Amino acid sequence: MALGPRLDLRQSQSLVMTPQLQQAIKLLALSNLEVETFIGEAIDANPLLEIGESSAPEPGDMAPEDLRRTHLESSPVDQLVAEGRVAEDRPLDIDASALDRDRDTGDGDFGGSALELFSGRDSSSSGSGGEGIDIDERGGSDETLAEHLHAQIGATTSDPQLLFVARWLIDQIDEAGYLTITVSEACKALGLSGMVVERALGMVQSLDPTGVGARNLAECIALQAKEADRYDPCMARLIDNLELVARGDVARLKRLCQVDDEDFADMLAELRSYNPRPGMGFGGGVAEAVAPDILIRAGKTGGWDIALNQATLPRLIVNRSYYVKMRGACMTKDAKAWLGEKLADANWLMKALDQRQKTILKVAAEIVKQQDGFFRSGVAHLRPLTLRTVADAISMHESTVSRVTSNKYLHCDRGTFELKYFFTSGVGSSDGEGASAEAVKAAIRQLIDAETPNAVLSDDALVDLLKAKGFDLARRTVAKYREAIGLGSSVQRRRQKTLAGVR
Repeated sequence: MALGPRLDLRQSQSLVMTPQLQQAIKLLALSNLEVETFIGEAIDANPLLEIGESSAPEPGDMAPEDLRRTHLESSPVDQLVAEGRVAEDRPLDIDASALDRDRDTGDGDFGGSALELFSGRDSSSSGSGGEGIDIDERGGSDETLAEHLHAQIGATTSDPQLLFVARWLIDQIDEAGYLTITVSEACKALGLSGMVVERALGMVQSLDPTGVGARNLAECIALQAKEADRYDPCMARLIDNLELVARGDVARLKRLCQVDDEDFADMLAELRSYNPRPGMGFGGGVAEAVAPDILIRAGKTGGWDIALNQATLPRLIVNRSYYVKMRGACMTKDAKAWLGEKLADANWLMKALDQRQKTILKVAAEIVKQQDGFFRSGVAHLRPLTLRTVADAISMHESTVSRVTSNKYLHCDRGTFELKYFFTSGVGSSDGEGASAEAVKAAIRQLIDAETPNAVLSDDALVDLLKAKGFDLARRTVAKYREAIGLGSSVQRRRQKTLAGVR
């Protein structure tokens, strides 16, 4: 059989992600602040794009059909781009205020007030009751702890060697104000005697804030007690036995310190007034604020007004006059092709941004609908929810919902929450519908907060009380949730409440 060349013609189909589709998927996963950066880069690369004036109307001032209409759905520009006839496009005058709101996600009257601030309890929420967050309110100290100490140390001595060692020690202090190395390690690193290092350390420990430069918690507290002129032998013994204070062994501490109940209460109150982290009052710059991507508030008709945060989402438009001038100045075929490509890129970007807004609002509206009880009554009414449930309800793929809820925040009267917060696992309940893990944690915290030193609840007691509330949980599950919210065992809580009761 002879071998020879042959030419075949075959036809096949394949799914290819175009650059435009990749761009739309990328934009969907970005937060509003990241989209703003992306738009800035696009404006630098495309002379036809520019930022327009933001004039977002109030939700109540628009008709329902206007809330759901976008300018791109009936734009002849998209039709020309889709048909490959960019050159036939007429001068553009596009209004890109693609504000897509949904108000049909609930009914009834919302009577709640702004969420109270609970320090250290809910890291996903903020206490702002308005529609936005003032970044200036979240600012930290511009001066770091090291800069603050270096500014003081120069006036403490004229000895250049001591000054050098003191500055070196300052650089070894962590953010909390503690020295991260031992004196022996400092001697070895600097090649100096322990006496010199100890003198330099004493200079550092004399600086503001009091307690800085300590090597452990006991030394930090002792420095503050000496500064307050309260470091007597009784206080010294109390500070030397901080582990007993942590365990709540009041009787043993009173015997060691040789004081009565009144003196011990005064010493304990003094101890509580000291700062165990003296360096935390200084920071490395301005703290970053969480800017919500979605704003939700109760509507006038009993539903919910849902909108994107236009303050963090710039309004993108095509520069009509500049496009007309450039089209008239394009004489060569390459110039016209370049202008057509830039116009197509601009329109695809605007269409992708418009689709992103509609998708985010559609997902947010379904989340509000599913978690209506949370927005009306609080975390105790948070329901178990999965990405698949939302995806099936709005006829989208689960991966799309995952991208929408990634790195985005929702602000309502109860605070600011990450969208992922509303997707929680479920536990058994007496009504058969299941309960959210967050609702169970809130119930456990409520029960423990109501404890008294003489009636601390064990995990078994918590199981019985939760069952009375409709939560069917095992003891190990209760223990897991209790530890997840940072609450100790019944023994630890009893000691803490006993100490707290000493006045």
